[in-house]
Amino acid sequence: MTDHENFRPRYDVVVVGARCAGASTAMLLARAGARVLLVDRQTYGSDIVSTHALMRAGVLQLKRWGVLGRLLAAGTPEIDVTTFHYGAESFRIDIKPEHDVDFLIAPRRTVIDRILVDAAREAGASVRHGVAVTHLEVDANGRVCGVTLRDHDDSIVTVACDMVIGADGRLSTVARRVKAPTNVDGTHASGYVYGYYAGLPNDGTHWYFERGTAAGVIPTNDNQHCVFVSVPRDSFAAVFRKDLEGGFLKTAAANSPVLRDAVQKARPMSRLRGFGGGAGYLRQSYGPGWALVGDAGYFKDPLTAHGITDALRDAEILSRAILSGGDQALARYQNERDTLSRPLLDVTDTIASFAWNLDEVKDHHLRLSEAMNTETNHVAGFSGRDDLAA
Repeated sequence: MTDHENFRPRYDVVVVGARCAGASTAMLLARAGARVLLVDRQTYGSDIVSTHALMRAGVLQLKRWGVLGRLLAAGTPEIDVTTFHYGAESFRIDIKPEHDVDFLIAPRRTVIDRILVDAAREAGASVRHGVAVTHLEVDANGRVCGVTLRDHDDSIVTVACDMVIGADGRLSTVARRVKAPTNVDGTHASGYVYGYYAGLPNDGTHWYFERGTAAGVIPTNDNQHCVFVSVPRDSFAAVFRKDLEGGFLKTAAANSPVLRDAVQKARPMSRLRGFGGGAGYLRQSYGPGWALVGDAGYFKDPLTAHGITDALRDAEILSRAILSGGDQALARYQNERDTLSRPLLDVTDTIASFAWNLDEVKDHHLRLSEAMNTETNHVAGFSGRDDLAA
């Protein structure tokens, strides 16, 4: 135990994790006048596994926050069409104007994370990379009241704060240290292999579905596309372990021989990388002196490419709760997050099971679209509150 009275308060909030969720939360709180420290164990602008895609709600928030223009200036392409492929059938969907948004984006994490960190710093947040959390300080009443940090030189410092926010991913140190319970567990997961390619057609996003497999082609920065293939988690090792590239091309062909041929003709810009999968969950998102946001508190299978959108959404909901103050506001944050997230988590878990035929997965996507529309309408209502925009 540590006596909170012995601390000299230095920050209102310490945010652990400087990816989308953490950097956005730090930016919004700092803009509202909070004293914020943002720390991350990784280096500034480092890469991370991602499908990159942002849906309308996320683009809407980035626009209101004044950072969308920076992403476009960094070469992030506007996506105005998406195509779903179900076996031999294809459905092209134009992105129509709604809520003042008429395109989607899929920025590289090396771009969007860096831009959001820069915005947090410009808003007044203190930012430190290459710093790991080794301990959470707890006062005599059991309330988290600070963090102990270690940098790359093994220097140790203890920082006092009123709130610690874990935005440090699925394997969150903060969630583990506070023993945050999992309130909802997903059942299914899919494994992925992905790479970046130049020379593919610039005709929007493509999502492929076949029995037992899926794939995607997502335009991103530097005139490249992120191409991924997916199989059920239980099949991942058998398909990819002995021959990663061969398994990648074989799985692409299973989705569409046209996709396989296009990838073989394109120029690879990175090595292939894999993610063996992880089931989704909703964790308890707050407690005395702590809160969780992003994948630290809520994760779903990447097959619906909705993780960044939800991370930005929850960053704003949490920021407003913290600024309101009190446990009741944090309870409202969790209720709001869970109400919006549960339909998305449930349908994503069903899609990630691969226990569907092509007609059934079409129906699942209709459910997903309905949940996304509900979320977008909710996020659009944020602008009617006390504004956290730039």
